[in-house]
Amino acid sequence: MSKHWSISVDQTPRARWDAALNAVPAPYQQDWSYGEALVRTGAQVIRIALNDPSGNICGLAQFILRPFAMIARFALCTYGPVWVRPMTEPEKQVALRTLRRELKLRWPRLVAITVDEPMEMPGFKRVMTGDATVRIELTKSEDELRAGLDGKWRNRLVAAEKSELKFTSSGHKPGQYQWLLDEELKQRAKKKYHGLPPSLVEGWQEDKQRAKGGDKRGGLRIYRADLGKEPAAAMMFLAHGAMATYHIGWSSEEGRKAGAHNLILWNAMMRLKEEGYSVLDLGGVNTASGAGIARFKLGAGGSLIQRPGVFV
Repeated sequence: MSKHWSISVDQTPRARWDAALNAVPAPYQQDWSYGEALVRTGAQVIRIALNDPSGNICGLAQFILRPFAMIARFALCTYGPVWVRPMTEPEKQVALRTLRRELKLRWPRLVAITVDEPMEMPGFKRVMTGDATVRIELTKSEDELRAGLDGKWRNRLVAAEKSELKFTSSGHKPGQYQWLLDEELKQRAKKKYHGLPPSLVEGWQEDKQRAKGGDKRGGLRIYRADLGKEPAAAMMFLAHGAMATYHIGWSSEEGRKAGAHNLILWNAMMRLKEEGYSVLDLGGVNTASGAGIARFKLGAGGSLIQRPGVFV
């Protein structure tokens, strides 16, 4: 059966890739602009279409290639492929085996895949355990989303709505959001965690603006909660296809006490819903080391998605 499946490498036009991701929510790591941003850092990108026995595209997979162990190349498909039509699990398994077999890279090489959904991976070897993320379905009505909030989370939101906090959106020029990137770097140094470098955000935004015909918003959505004339908290989201993803956030001590992040996230959900995004990904959670963050994300009405791991 698998011999009838095939792949095509770097033959899918961007317009078709973008159209598929506008219809099917997919992680930003499979977005064309993410690949373009990484190319600016020296990475190589391979974009693959998976074709079923009828010759129809059933999936899209973006691989990032980097040097590995001096002479080898490491190809990683992060949270892909994106299935562009309904697929049974056996069909997905055949498509993944075809992808691994038919991807032609010179030896030595290491090809790894981290699928974005719980599924069995027969014929693959898991080399790393999976992570988890929290997602909110924005296709629900506002009343349904409000009812889905945890009781304590909703109470914090109501208190923030009655406070002196003012919700607003931020500008999309680099100089208008650089302060938030700076605050994020301070947080990383203090709390010792890692994330995408700011240069990738800039590359992402520039590519999205070009792709959207000069739309100043590009692929960023930045929202603030102000106390007086000063920001008390802010959040940045990556907007891509049918999905938006929480990227970074910051809050002052006054903002934390006032529930500023509850106010921002709720209003961001409403704004993104109005724009037509169907899913909001709140990002990874660790219920052990980051229990407070996990409670906040799950309290916003999200569902926990456990990914199976990294496979070769």
